[in-house]
Amino acid sequence: MGANSSLPERTQASARSAFARLSQAYVVSDGELSARDKKKKASKFATLRKKLIRARRHSRSLDYGKALRELISTWHVRDISALVHEYEALAALKELAAAASLARPIAHTLRQDLATLYEYKFCTDVDLIYRGACFPAHRSILSLRSPFFRNLLSHHPDYGASVLVKLKTPRVDIHLFSALLRYLYTDELNTQELSIETNEILPQLAEEFGIPNQLEHDLKVLLDNSENSDAVLVFSSENDQAEMLGASLAEASQSMHCSNRTSKLEFPCHKAILAARSPFFRNLIIRRARSGEELTERALHTPSRIVLDESVISRRYARVLLNAVYQDTVDLSCIVRGSSSMCSLSEVQAMVSSGRCQMTIVDEAMEIYQIGQFLDFPVLSQGCEDIIVDSLSLDNLTAVLNWSSEPHGSRWVHRQAMNFLTEEFLQLAHSPGLVDLNKEYLLEALRSDFLQVGELDVLTSVLKWGEHQLVRRIEEREPNILSHTAHSVTKKGVKKRDLNDVELRDILAEMLPLVRMDHVIPYNNDTLNNAIKRGLVSTPPSHMIGDESTGQRMCAWVRGKNNGVFVRPRLFTPYYEEAKAILEEQLSQAHDQDAGRVRMLNISSIPDTLYMVEDRHYAMPYALAPASTVDIIAGTIPVPDRNTYVTMLQREAELQRSKVAQRAYSLPCSDKRAVSFQIQLRVVREFGMPDSTTEVMTNSQYYYTEDNTHYAERRYIASPTRQKHSPAVSLSPPGSYSPVENEASSDSVLSDMMPDIAMATSSMSQMHMHEDFELDIGDGSSRHGTLYI
Repeated sequence: MGANSSLPERTQASARSAFARLSQAYVVSDGELSARDKKKKASKFATLRKKLIRARRHSRSLDYGKALRELISTWHVRDISALVHEYEALAALKELAAAASLARPIAHTLRQDLATLYEYKFCTDVDLIYRGACFPAHRSILSLRSPFFRNLLSHHPDYGASVLVKLKTPRVDIHLFSALLRYLYTDELNTQELSIETNEILPQLAEEFGIPNQLEHDLKVLLDNSENSDAVLVFSSENDQAEMLGASLAEASQSMHCSNRTSKLEFPCHKAILAARSPFFRNLIIRRARSGEELTERALHTPSRIVLDESVISRRYARVLLNAVYQDTVDLSCIVRGSSSMCSLSEVQAMVSSGRCQMTIVDEAMEIYQIGQFLDFPVLSQGCEDIIVDSLSLDNLTAVLNWSSEPHGSRWVHRQAMNFLTEEFLQLAHSPGLVDLNKEYLLEALRSDFLQVGELDVLTSVLKWGEHQLVRRIEEREPNILSHTAHSVTKKGVKKRDLNDVELRDILAEMLPLVRMDHVIPYNNDTLNNAIKRGLVSTPPSHMIGDESTGQRMCAWVRGKNNGVFVRPRLFTPYYEEAKAILEEQLSQAHDQDAGRVRMLNISSIPDTLYMVEDRHYAMPYALAPASTVDIIAGTIPVPDRNTYVTMLQREAELQRSKVAQRAYSLPCSDKRAVSFQIQLRVVREFGMPDSTTEVMTNSQYYYTEDNTHYAERRYIASPTRQKHSPAVSLSPPGSYSPVENEASSDSVLSDMMPDIAMATSSMSQMHMHEDFELDIGDGSSRHGTLYI
């Protein structure tokens, strides 16, 4: 069944189902035995692989769980509950951080782009006249999608012809005719907007126009057959251009006619489809039409030649590009492989620098990603991003991180690669790829609260990386006596006892403070003790400084002990699962004894004493922390226009009302500021803006000066961290000083670090509030009163 069919829909559906059943029966009868055997073998291997992976991970979890159980088995149930609450808050924050990491602008689909093409009439080549109204359209799309228009337009082959449309079906007005044309472009027809009478005549219109196939199927046919093509992509190199310049016009045309080389570089296509999918092609086609080149091509009846520089876009990727334009998919199997002459300059440089003779799938996806960026074609770029992330492994992790951190790389890929690094850090720590990891990536991973590894392995990995860097430094300093020979140090090797601990400490000066020494368990391990003896750890863990009682060890894990040594634990899954299991055991035992006497504490993420300021590094991951001060420099932070900003606020409010966000806000140990920051990160990334735009959302009163009242109301209503009776006061502009700090503001560094009661003491004398309250004194009755300040 194709576009030429005019059978009723029920007949076509039955024929298709019968054909499908027939095809399925043929496949089963032909290779039933071999398919079943292959399925049995595959299922056996898959089951074995799952068992091995489950056993390996379970054994590792048991080892780590045993270390944590030895630490907290003697704790009080309240302290274990506080630790579990800490893990739960981090788990909720991690879920929001993962959503923010995956956020990116949504690329327009094929249907959306063709709908825009129909609305804005790009590159139209025929005018349909119906009931006195003119509908500019595209011959290639209408002829492919409808037998009625194919027959009609075949009688008017001239460019820009005005074609009078007459329909046999009665009561088809201009609005319905436009809806039918839109359906041929998009495969979408909103029957709810049509009247009842219109819905009744749709079967008659289907019989007259013909029922098209799926849009993707028809466009694939259009690409493969090149029917009604009016453009051709030409890939030209410097040698081709030199030959064309050196030869006369007649000789050049003759050589093009006789040689097959040029024909291999040409790919027929359609200007309308190119203009709909890529602003680059659209602007190029419009510019050619304005310059008059298109008139010459129409007079000669030749397609428009769109010449692309092969040093920028290789011809081996031409089919991948066109397949993405016509099919909305990135298929790397369309790449022409096996010819080094078809590689672009950047591809050759990549192969030379990496020492490989052949590019991998990840390398090819990186190249095509840059083509998508150059052509302003998000479908192509995002498809390549997905291929790169799906192909991530420990072997190519360093290469992907290096590429994605370049100006021409993908920030989205970089975020996913860093997530892969934090999730698979334990495997990386035991692989040779650890020593090749760049310092900045290792620092970024160590700052994360979500690093999936025990702190003892973190310390071991940092020392291993630093010792390897020191060996490299020694090899570079060692003079090479004989030219073109290996270094003498490399020959004899460097012993561990020969390493200079002072120099090693300088190398690890930025990393060792990020290792949470108080969480290195078991405490009596040789790695930590040797690091302290070598002078690498300047400040020993707190349990080594004071007494070694259980309470001292507990203070580093549980917040609210009033000792200032609390360090937020990483969300290491085996620790989290073991802590929950121990808490359930303790609660069951307490319930058997006297569960009513167990009182769980609702601990806030804010310190419980006025003199203690929590370390900001562990209050929120460094990589996730927003800017602590407002630094407004013209042009450094892209400020969205007011309409876009309002839409962003609506999206932020929508995400704050989600179940995940509400749960994250409501958890006892939740860092509400970090939760809000992750939501804002997701919003700005969905709108295609850099992460620095979160500064605009946090301090919008500095960027939208005429709407301070709206800003204050928005922060008062949207933020779940505000009290019910907080006044919505307009903020002061930068540079001014006000003794009363607005509670709805978050730009003050001190208000972010100090408890709320500490901030309130500075303004108590200047504020007069009264509030009704209800007091429950525990005797079953309640007292009402008014509080005056």
